Amino acid sequence: MSDSATNGHDAARAALPPDAGDGTRAVRAGLPEPVKHEPTLPGPVFAAHFHLPGDPTGPYTYGRDENPTWTLLERAIGGLEAPGRDDVETLVFASGMAAISSVLFSQVKAGDVVVLPSDGYQVLPLVRAQLEAYGVEVRTAPTGQDAQLDVLDGARLLWIETPSNPGLDVCDVRRLAEAAHARGALVAVDNTLATPLGQRPLELGADFVVASGTKQLTGHGDILLGYVAGRTGEPMTAVRRWRKIVGAIPGPMEAWLAHRSLATLQLRADRQNATALRVAEALRSRPEVTGLRYPGLPDDPSHEIASRQMRRYGCVVSFTLPSRARADRFLDALRLVDDATSFGGVRSTAERRGRWGGDAVPEGFVRLSVGAEDPEDLVADLLRALDASAG
Repeated sequence: MSDSATNGHDAARAALPPDAGDGTRAVRAGLPEPVKHEPTLPGPVFAAHFHLPGDPTGPYTYGRDENPTWTLLERAIGGLEAPGRDDVETLVFASGMAAISSVLFSQVKAGDVVVLPSDGYQVLPLVRAQLEAYGVEVRTAPTGQDAQLDVLDGARLLWIETPSNPGLDVCDVRRLAEAAHARGALVAVDNTLATPLGQRPLELGADFVVASGTKQLTGHGDILLGYVAGRTGEPMTAVRRWRKIVGAIPGPMEAWLAHRSLATLQLRADRQNATALRVAEALRSRPEVTGLRYPGLPDDPSHEIASRQMRRYGCVVSFTLPSRARADRFLDALRLVDDATSFGGVRSTAERRGRWGGDAVPEGFVRLSVGAEDPEDLVADLLRALDASAG
């Protein structure tokens, strides 16, 4: 394989018109300069070390630091999170939590203040405990109504999750970022639920965008991956250094599978988002369903803010059934929806979120991830399962 196909640092970016659509960007994202007789997307590079005579210069020296397959994927994700910008750096990680940890633990030290969402991903309480063990003060506030504004004074880092998981509240990223920067704080946004096709936090003022690529970004439920993107400079240098120290790196096969999957992101996202809206509309008519949340519903509490900053509303719908037993019967009656955790895959999944014990949700709370099935089939299955679970 030629250097131009493997060396992502030297390969020319595929030329895209500045107004290229999401589908065009997703299909072309991160591809190297075409080389005759070589694949358009080179296969994974499996290497712990590289030929390195003389001084250790150049992009690839050791497999924990860089890999050509990562480079192409990082360029691809960066092209979706920050299209047309040359000042943004992207780093991939072994999982979403590896990416989250890299930002938090590379940017703060003992005595600093971090603001986290109180209604975010269920592992955040474990993160809080670890930060506090290191002498970091942690404050929390809900995502909705921009409540984190009230606890920003003196903060070093503001962590935003919007839409929140699993409650699907949305906050005004631009407003929060401006307020945080005015107080000297950095801003990180977890973009997992939205994906870069749903919103671009860097354009809204965030310093970091972080996500689990395990979810809708790659969409097939077969790899673990995370990434961090941010403006080139010392903060991102610190994130890269943390990745090197901790070694939380993806395997080349996972990176290649992720890059391959990006090509269908726009197709998957459009289908899943449209079906999620139809599902939410169908569930809204059921008397046993309460607390229904989907930012795409015109009457959802977050719809107005979401419409200002999001281009797609996501594939997750949440709602509550009257009891734990009713929710369990409903999940057991589903035929086209797997009872499984995670979200964003082409096959629909749902779970009673309270079974994990880490989310402040009612016992009958259900998080539903809408897949790529025919919407009529999926809606019919959900309504049938509600009927079957009523007894």
